[in-house]
Amino acid sequence: MKIPKALTKVIESFQRLPGIGPKTAQRLGYYLLHVPQSQLTDFAQGLENLKKNTVLCSICKNVSETNPCDICEDRSRDTSSILVVEQPLDVVAIERTKSHKGLYHVLHGKISPLENIGPDEIFTRELFERLDGNNGETHSANLPAGKAGASRVKEIIIATNPTMEGEATAMYISRKVNETKKEIKVTRLGMGIPTGADVEYADENTLTQALQGRREMGK
Repeated sequence: MKIPKALTKVIESFQRLPGIGPKTAQRLGYYLLHVPQSQLTDFAQGLENLKKNTVLCSICKNVSETNPCDICEDRSRDTSSILVVEQPLDVVAIERTKSHKGLYHVLHGKISPLENIGPDEIFTRELFERLDGNNGETHSANLPAGKAGASRVKEIIIATNPTMEGEATAMYISRKVNETKKEIKVTRLGMGIPTGADVEYADENTLTQALQGRREMGK
């Protein structure tokens, strides 16, 4: 049986998404045939506007509608700590706990030699640049991009996932900070998150325990 070209294109598009195989892509494609056209139009418009109406915050690299993002612009945040995560979804998960009152830095990945992903392929350099601007006013709009939001930083909390790649990323950041910024304490999330788990899937109680039980690294 020949599948219509329009449906084939949709199925192929779904298959490019992470975690979706050929059968799931086919089910999703055929499911959309039964969705009212108005909903499909809204769906298509949402996809079209996804990148048009979002930006990466020039300070923390989180996904936002504004630059700088709401968190970096929030004067009530504790500017003495920066919590480092792998993905924007990790920020969402940790914010739900209401346990972290400081700032964030999103790496958008992790060091993975097997996938040829090194420190330069994720936003580690931008993190170190923020620490280099550790003497200015935190929320000043006149500071260079990447250096605002880091004044008086006393602690870097590393919240990369407890996987082999996440640990390698944490060790790299810890070593670099301890070598160049000895006045800044580097800590790692505690035992609330089991080895091999992802931060974005952890429940609020687990993340709260992990934040409270963080340990200092590189000492």
